[in-house]
Amino acid sequence: MRHGDKINNLGRTASHRRALLANLAIALIEHKRIVTTLAKAKALRLYIEPLVTKAKENTTHQRRMVFSYLTNKEAVTELFGPIAEKVGDRPGGYVRVIKMGFRRGDGAETAMIEFVDFNETYQPNAGKEKRAKRTRRGGRKSSAAVAEETPATAPVVDEVADNSAEVAAAEEAATEAPATEENKEEQA
Repeated sequence: MRHGDKINNLGRTASHRRALLANLAIALIEHKRIVTTLAKAKALRLYIEPLVTKAKENTTHQRRMVFSYLTNKEAVTELFGPIAEKVGDRPGGYVRVIKMGFRRGDGAETAMIEFVDFNETYQPNAGKEKRAKRTRRGGRKSSAAVAEETPATAPVVDEVADNSAEVAAAEEAATEAPATEENKEEQA
């Protein structure tokens, strides 16, 4: 019985499976997209995601760790170079698996596995610039934070001071206008 056995053995011994996944990972790193069977693509996703996470921290130790899995200098250089730059701010989910249908020769279900950041077709925000996420938890900014954001020039401060009296008068007029309309309705 296979209670709790989460690894897909892919019909291979452990050493053969390790070699297969390493070769698939090298091909994926070199080409950014490969087509294989669905079972291999899902197993490769579990294999390569931790390697990409390690590549985000470019240290000698992390390079040696990744090299122990891939054993290909060009693939390690590519992973720590352009791939790590593109996925640097992504918290995970570096690859996607897209089902392609069934293979004609043996009927195996095929899938395309690719790096998410290298396909411009599937990126809805490809051309847009990234903005910081706005939250409502921050509340109002403190006066010190507002002072840091605005340049400290005297004319701007004077203009704000002059406009504040006009704004206060406009607010009073706005609050009085609905009150007079209500009074007219009550009198009628």
